[in-house]
Amino acid sequence: MRRLLSDTLVVTERNLIRLPRAPELLIAFTIQPIMFVLLFRYVFGGAIRVPGGSYAEFLLPGIIVQNIAFGGFVTALGLNEDMQKGLIDRFRSLPMSRAAVLAGRTSADVFTNGLSMTILIVTGLVIGFSFQTSALHVIVGLVLALTFGYAFSWVFAFLGLLVKTPEAANSVGFLAVFPLTFISSAFVPGQSLPTPLRQFADVNPFTIIVNELRWLWTGQHSPDQLWQAFAWVVFILVVFSPLAVHRYRRTASR
Repeated sequence: MRRLLSDTLVVTERNLIRLPRAPELLIAFTIQPIMFVLLFRYVFGGAIRVPGGSYAEFLLPGIIVQNIAFGGFVTALGLNEDMQKGLIDRFRSLPMSRAAVLAGRTSADVFTNGLSMTILIVTGLVIGFSFQTSALHVIVGLVLALTFGYAFSWVFAFLGLLVKTPEAANSVGFLAVFPLTFISSAFVPGQSLPTPLRQFADVNPFTIIVNELRWLWTGQHSPDQLWQAFAWVVFILVVFSPLAVHRYRRTASR
């Protein structure tokens, strides 16, 4: 366990120090979140009516959940590139924990998701969003968002190891996340969706997470799904972390 923790920290640091050396990667965590907020707020916001509040308060939790879910793309692309370049073989030759490669990758996503979420919240405050609940509720919401992003990093870790090229990892990731993001209450009220899509949105984990963030931060919606939100986080971790580890072992042993 000591070696696992130590090696995980080393791999996490390795993934984080790459960011300043690759400015194009920082765009996804800095400029892109601001673009999404401004685009939806000022281009689509005037056409969307939100009962019981402003669209800025309705929008920000949805944008945050979408952004932290897409943050896992870095893990998918990075793992796939490391496989193709032979770096994983180099790791296997070192006296280090094999689990640290995946754990370090997904742990680095927590820091980058925290950065993008901070930028989104500051941008949201500028355009009219405001926290309307207690500090405890705000903190619980932040924890929920970060843990959901961490869980989704394992989904992308599995997808990145499942395909053969970074381009394929990018395509598969978009196909997996886009329907979940847009067929939900992230950007529009669920009641406005056609019946078949609304039925899917009602059980979509993105809808549940977003609704709970709205309740924790603004008091909108009912709190009766908070346990379901954290249950989804645990479920995704329990399912996809073993799948990613199993796939990593199979791929690395070839």
